[in-house]
Amino acid sequence: MKFRNPWFTIVLCLGAALPGRATDFVQARIDGLTNTGDVMAYVLPMAAAGLTAYFRDEEGAWQLGESVAITMAATVGLKYSVSARRPNGDPHSFPSGHAAITFSSAEFMRKRYGWHYGAPAYLLAALVGASRVRAHKHYVRDVVGGATIGFVTTYFVTTPYHGWHFTPTLAGRNRGLKLSRHF
Repeated sequence: MKFRNPWFTIVLCLGAALPGRATDFVQARIDGLTNTGDVMAYVLPMAAAGLTAYFRDEEGAWQLGESVAITMAATVGLKYSVSARRPNGDPHSFPSGHAAITFSSAEFMRKRYGWHYGAPAYLLAALVGASRVRAHKHYVRDVVGGATIGFVTTYFVTTPYHGWHFTPTLAGRNRGLKLSRHF
């Protein structure tokens, strides 16, 4: 019987992603929230990739790569098409690349492997968005734009992993959980 605790897996993937960014992690701890977005922009995609390795999910790895490529192409294209200044005066404010990549990773984990992986990833992605605004690197509109790009592109590229899935449903007055299995 295989032990598949989502928190253990995410922490394990985070641990694998951090050694090359250890100085950034220490700096983020010193500066508080403002630099956390820089660290998480690497950690969340690495955690998503780690999940594909953990599940030996080759199809998921390809979908993650495709969704990240589309997300970043759209983000960079908009950054250089839209003339928007950052709160600190630097160019290329809209949309936030940090928000795009972290929300793309969070949506991939949610849609591919379920809410027990997606919920903590979405909390971390929201933390990234807040850190970018607090660091005066982006406006709220930049973060919302990046998050939307990351979510939408990944939603349409990713399919659920094989196995049982619980999905909350809201349709009119009906509320509940949907149980499904993909083969």
